[in-house]
Amino acid sequence: MGAGVQTPETGGGRRRRHRRGKARPMSEINVTPFVDVMLVLLIIFMVAAPLLTVGVPVELPKTAANALPGDQEEPLTITITADGTVQIQTTTVARGELVAKLRAIAAERDTDRVFLRADGAIAYAEVMQVMGALNAGGFSNVGLVTDTGGPTLDGDG
Repeated sequence: MGAGVQTPETGGGRRRRHRRGKARPMSEINVTPFVDVMLVLLIIFMVAAPLLTVGVPVELPKTAANALPGDQEEPLTITITADGTVQIQTTTVARGELVAKLRAIAAERDTDRVFLRADGAIAYAEVMQVMGALNAGGFSNVGLVTDTGGPTLDGDG
């Protein structure tokens, strides 16, 4: 594909005197296969990049609410797992240290938006305790993360 043989009849843009019938190697580089491979790799990485996000497996409750608009900064995510452990992003944090760590994080961030993910089996009181810790830690803009497709409670489904 890359290099080929050029006969004198095809020319190739340059006219030189050659003996008739003798084939000479083509000196131009064919970049078409290279471009094809690069475009395929680009598509593969564009499809695979969103699949590489790491998260803690949680069974989120389903609601009919729409998604929140995104920010420029990576969102801070607090997760309460089914067994009651609290995680900041993917790091497990003891409940006694939660407010201190949240204050340190709030001092470094530009926005006070935080997403709270809680397993559906967690008691409402535990979720409210973590929300109180978020407020004490300097985060007043709390978004509750749910899965879509739940009941709408308007009588239609």
